[in-house]
This record gives sequence, structure tokens and C-alpha cells, in this order.
Amino acid sequence: MTDPLAEVVSLLKPRALLSKLVVASAPWAVRRAELGRPFYMVVLEGRCFLTVDGEQGGQAGGKAGGETITLNEGDFVLIPAARGFATSSLDRLPPRAGVAVATPVVPMPGGARVGDPAGAVDVRLLVGHCEFGSPDAALLVPLLPRWLHVQGESRLATLARWVGEESRADRPAREIVMARLLEVLLVEAFRSTASVAASPGLVRGLADPRLALALRRMHERPADGWSVAQLAREAALSRSAFFERFQRAVGMAPMSYLLAWRMALAKQWLRQGELAIAAIAERIGYGSVSAFGAAFTRYVGMPPGRYARRQT
Repeated sequence: MTDPLAEVVSLLKPRALLSKLVVASAPWAVRRAELGRPFYMVVLEGRCFLTVDGEQGGQAGGKAGGETITLNEGDFVLIPAARGFATSSLDRLPPRAGVAVATPVVPMPGGARVGDPAGAVDVRLLVGHCEFGSPDAALLVPLLPRWLHVQGESRLATLARWVGEESRADRPAREIVMARLLEVLLVEAFRSTASVAASPGLVRGLADPRLALALRRMHERPADGWSVAQLAREAALSRSAFFERFQRAVGMAPMSYLLAWRMALAKQWLRQGELAIAAIAERIGYGSVSAFGAAFTRYVGMPPGRYARRQT
């Protein structure tokens, strides 16, 4: 059976950039403005607050609005795209955007000490950046949740620790091991739907058994001439109920999702240079090269032939 999450993560080509330990003593607060790099955090010990900025953020129930959530020991958070956020000790709320933060941050081997260096430690965090090596990251990231909060999954904390240890070690094949660990970490996070709170995206869609059927069909058979009505039948829902449910859970209309997936596949095959444009058009459901070329140009901003030449 096709696994949409595994396919998307595989196409994204995640790579570990940085992992460090953050040790904090209350009172403390830290604000970060991420510059396009996916960010993850594991609470190794203690508890703290987290606020993700703007509508894209949310609280554990999945509501939008940048509300504050409490992170407990063992929790895992992933923010796949550029987004500002703040963390703090439980005696204060995380600072909002534009608010000055006066908490001292002192570098230490392998990480940073936040708050009073002589104070009792109230939280230990493993934080890290990764990057998506795929040229199609901008195309694929919108298919993911804007943020992900997983609770009570010890496997994730263990995987994140291994990523951190490997990033600081000078061992043979270090980059290969980190890439594989990070890919497993992301897939494990995305599939933890039983204990996850997420903004709209593929994870929330796959957590809905009806929508999961339609999503898997789109990934299994992208060349089929799908319509909303046909996908609704796959999900055993009425057309209107399916459309509304899909839009609410995934964050985009069904045909918009299908188009994004088809274009991601087309770009991958054009980069590989092993298939003719006519064969690619057929594989993703276009009856002619001209129809595929027009759709690709509208979506990507250049014709498929020019895109392929640029890749080589």
C-alpha cells in the first residue's frame, strides 16, 4: 500500500544541520525568528511553555491563533517551515513578537545555558535545525502541518537524542547516518497520529480514516482522471461533505492537493532525466504534452523542458 507520508518525506530529503542541548533555570524566556529552517525540540526533562507565532501556530487542540501550549517531559515539537516562536519557564508567558527578551544565554559545550547559571535546572531541551535538500521543498512543505506536537512517544525522544549525539561526533559516515536518522525521526513524528496535535496538513488528513482512503488513492494512482466526486466515493462521503472535510483537515482543496502532488512527481522525474516529457505527462494524468506543459508552466513558472535543462 502506498504511504503518502513516507513519499513526501523521502522527496524532501531531510538533512541534519545542528543539534544542541539547552539547559534552563527559571525564570527564563527565549524568542526565536527562524529563517526558513525546520526546527525540532524534545523536552528531555521538566516542563515549559511554547508559543508559535500567528495563525499558523496553535495549541494542543489544534486551534489557530498562536496560543500557548505546555510542553512536558518526553514531548516532541516540529515546526517544518519558517516561523517565529518563543519558549519560557512556567512562571511567565512566552514573549510575543516585538517584545524584548532579557534572559541571559551563555554558551556551553554542546549547547547553551539559559537563565541564572547558578540556579537550579528546571528544564533540559534538545533543540535542532534540519533542512530539506529537495529543490521542491517549497512545493512539498505546504503539504505538511505548519506545526506538530507529539506527546508520550519515547521512541521520538530516543531518535532525537541519537541525532544530537551523531551531530556532535566525528565518526565515519556521519552525514549518511544523520540523514537516515533524521528521515526516520520525521516519519515517526508524522505517523504518531494517536498522540499528535497538528495544524491542518497531510498528518491530520491521514488521521481521518475516510480522508486517508482518498489521499492514498491520489498517491497510488496520480495518473487517474480524479474528480472531487470520484474521490468522495473512495472516502464513502457525499461530494460536499468530502470537500469540506478535506479542506478543513488538509488545509487545501482536494484538487489543489492532487495538483501539488502531481507537480512534485513531475519535477522529480524531470530532474532525473530518465523519462521523456510525454511519458511524465502520461504518468501524472495529462492527455497531451501541451496540456501538461501549460499546467506545469502555470504552477512552476517555466516550461518543463526549460526546467529539465536547468537541472542538468
